[in-house]
This record gives sequence, C-alpha cells and structure tokens, in this order.
Amino acid sequence: MPGDPEAIVSVTPEIALDVGHTYAGGLGVLEGDKFYAAARLGLKYYAITLLYTGGYVDYDYDEVRGFTAKPQDQSDLLRELSKSGEVTVELQGSRVRLSVWEYRRGSATAVFLKPEDPRFARLAERLYIESDKQERFLKYTMLAKGAAEYVKRFIGLENVQYIDMQEAYTAMLPLALRIPGRYRLIVHTPGPWGHPSFPNAFFREEYGYHFIEDPVVLTSVGAALAWEVILVSAKHYDVMKKVIPHFIYKARFITNGIELGRWMHPALHRSLERGELTVNTLGAIRQSVRAELFKLLKSRKPGLREGSMIVLWARRLTRYKRPYFAARLVEEDRDSGVVYVLGGKAHPHDEEGLAYMRQFKELEKKYPNVVYFHDYDVARAKLLLQGSDLLLFTPFSGWEACGTSFMKAAVNGVPSLASRDGGILELVVDNVNGWLFGEDVRDISSLSGERAAKVDERDYAELKARFEEVKRLYFDEREEYLRISLNAILTFVPRVDMTRVLKEYYPDLAR
Repeated sequence: MPGDPEAIVSVTPEIALDVGHTYAGGLGVLEGDKFYAAARLGLKYYAITLLYTGGYVDYDYDEVRGFTAKPQDQSDLLRELSKSGEVTVELQGSRVRLSVWEYRRGSATAVFLKPEDPRFARLAERLYIESDKQERFLKYTMLAKGAAEYVKRFIGLENVQYIDMQEAYTAMLPLALRIPGRYRLIVHTPGPWGHPSFPNAFFREEYGYHFIEDPVVLTSVGAALAWEVILVSAKHYDVMKKVIPHFIYKARFITNGIELGRWMHPALHRSLERGELTVNTLGAIRQSVRAELFKLLKSRKPGLREGSMIVLWARRLTRYKRPYFAARLVEEDRDSGVVYVLGGKAHPHDEEGLAYMRQFKELEKKYPNVVYFHDYDVARAKLLLQGSDLLLFTPFSGWEACGTSFMKAAVNGVPSLASRDGGILELVVDNVNGWLFGEDVRDISSLSGERAAKVDERDYAELKARFEEVKRLYFDEREEYLRISLNAILTFVPRVDMTRVLKEYYPDLAR
C-alpha cells in the first residue's frame, strides 16, 4: 500500500497458490513458492497476474469419448480473495475497468486483475488458452497495462525496488510503464514457445510504437528494456548464449529452488532440524510416508503389492519432457515388483501431448502395476513426490531450463534417475545422491529428425541399464539405497531452499 518501502513486484502469467487453479506447470509452482517464501521472510512482495475465471484445464474421462477438456472450478480461490479496488486501462481504444483482487499472506500479496467489461472478459477466462494471436496479444497487454496501473496506484513508483518480468509474455510492461533501472527479465525456458512474437501493427495500435522488426519478439523487447536478464540454471545460461547472444552481456543465472515448508514432509523436516536424521530414522519415516501414498494407489488398483518399489514419472505432458521414455520402460520392464506411477496432463491444443495422455491411460488399463493421474496438480504432486522411491526425470538434454520436481523429490529422500539437463548438473552427483544417464547436449536442436532419434536411442539404452542398477540396489542392498536417499536430503536442502534463491534475487532486501 502507499508508503511501503523497498517493494518487490513480480509480474507473472501464472502462479500456483495453495488454493485455486491459476497455473499450468513449473513456472506457476515456482512463483507460488517465491510468494510463500517472501511472506516467511517478511519481504514486501507483490505477485501480479490475471484472475483466470476458468483456470487452466481439467479433463473428464470415459471409455467412449476418452479425455474431454473442461474449465477448472475457481470457487475455492474466489472465497479467499478480497477486492481492494479497480484500475482502468485502454484496450482497442476503449477504457476497460479491471477489478483488483488480493490474496495476502503476511507481507506478501498476490494480485489478480479481472476485466469487468463483458467485451474483454474472454481475455481472462483461461490461462494459455486463446482463440488466435490477437487475443493472446491483448491478454498480455491487459496484464501489462493493468500491472502498470496497480504499481502506480496501490504501491507507488517511489517505493519500488525491483520489477521482475516472469517469462516473455510479461515483457510488454516497460512499454506501458517506463521506470529505467528497475526491470529485470527472468527467462524460464530456452524453447521457442517461451519467446512469442507478434505483428508490429499490434504494438503500433496498442502502444503507439513503430518497431522496425516485423514480427516483434517479446524476449528481445523485454531484454532490451531490462537492466538485467536472469536465467534459471548454469546450463540454461550456457544454452541461452546461442539463443540471445546479443543480450547475454547483461545476463546471469540464479538456479531455481523450492519452498521447503511447502514440499518437504513435516516428519522429515522436523527430524532434520533436530539433527536426528540417520539411515535408520530415514527408513522408518519413509515407510510411514510411503504408506500414505500406497493407500491412494490401492484405491485405484487394489491388487498392488505392499512391498513394491514405487517409480514415478510426473510432468507436464509435452514432447521435450520425453514421456515416451516412461511409456517404453513400462512396456519393456514387466517386473511385478515395481509400481509405475504416471502423472501429468497436456495443453488442450497440443495433439501430441493429448496422445501421450491416451497412451498413459491405456498403460494403466493394460497393466495391473500402472497408475495414471491425469489430474496431477500441486496437492497431488506433494503426495506423489514425498512417497515414491524413485523419480524418473527425462527431459531431452538442452531443453530443460532448470526443473524443480527432482528437488522436491530429493528433499523427501526420493532420489532421481535423471538426464543431464537443467539444474540436475549442479545438484546430482552420480551414485552419491542420485543417478545420471544420457548425453549433455548444449543446444536446442530439433526434437525430431535423425539426430534426435539417435540421441533418444542412446539415452534410453543408458536409462534402462541404470534403472536395473537402481532396482538391484533397492531390493538387494536397501541400506545403500537409503544412504543415497539420505545424501539426497543432506545435499539438496541447503542448496535448493527458496531462502537462498530470494537472497540471490534481492540481496539488499532478503536477509
């Protein structure tokens, strides 16, 4: 509110709170973790986004129609929000009122902007789901202009220390609000979907700018107008040298992290803080946590064996995550001592992602030791990542900016079998706190074609061989497996704690 000193503003297309459905994947979960950590640290933190009345996407399933996409129910979120006022922005020559809704936790405020004009209500109906390029442009123009007005009216320009633009979709903010020396662009993916472009006529009509380029790439706009570009892992920084070489001089990396209190099982957290965590105590706690997950799994597949090894693959279903590795492993490894837990959903316009959903569902129906959660969300992720025995982390090398699911697993004593990508390379030491497979590719080559197919074959062969090693360890040398699990906790916790991340982002404010 007016008078607040040292305010931090984070403008984001998505954020995953403990209520509601205003996120699609990793970016939203990361921003939610930052929000709760900022509240814990007493930071004056404002996360600004749109109020998506239909959320992102859920799916119904029946045997005849298969998966059917539908909006998400936001009633639980709406009950938690309080209206704090309105701002007015100009869109397509019209004055548009945006109501301002806030979700507060201590010193942190999540701000949701909602268009009240019926002509523009569609812009905030769904996250990442638009009918055409113009609608997408107007959606993020509304976010940019709305955020600019909120900063001026509710925070005060004189009180702002940082304005962080999360991903390129928020990069139009400096076109609406010029505050030199305050903006930073945070790039969360090397993939082309994270670097959208729009016709320069759109910018001329909405902002009055006559760009030379046509189309205009939002990442270039944001990076040019920011004083700093932040990438999210050491390898991501290396890969992005070939994507934004003209802006790399102003870039650095801050490796992502997680909010431990949100993701680490309370019993493990308490034991670690008391200095009581050993191989023996870890084994006892893990047995209890696994029982919580097994209860859920048996509600879906009553015949599952209690002593089975629980192997988890759960990500957003898109090609570069390589869900086909998990599917192939399920088909080829018919060891009844392993339960495969699959999780994730696709964007409703991603035909390949939808095909992976159907494939996972068929595997669940075909095999008694496979369980698939198409309704994978934050609440489900907590239970699955805390209770499994092994996480499969399989992105095509070069395409994963950082990843945090392996961090959430590791702090719960669930080691990963991971491809050499993203933040894995900074955190996993092979055979010490997890296992590695595959090549370390340092570019974003095509995900299809002969080269990609050859990389896939070599990577999968190593994945399968390493998986056999991990299974042998789990069943025949359980104490050694638990030692690796303990190492995962002890080595990850101090390095992935969101406190460390916020201190690197805001060294003069976070203490």
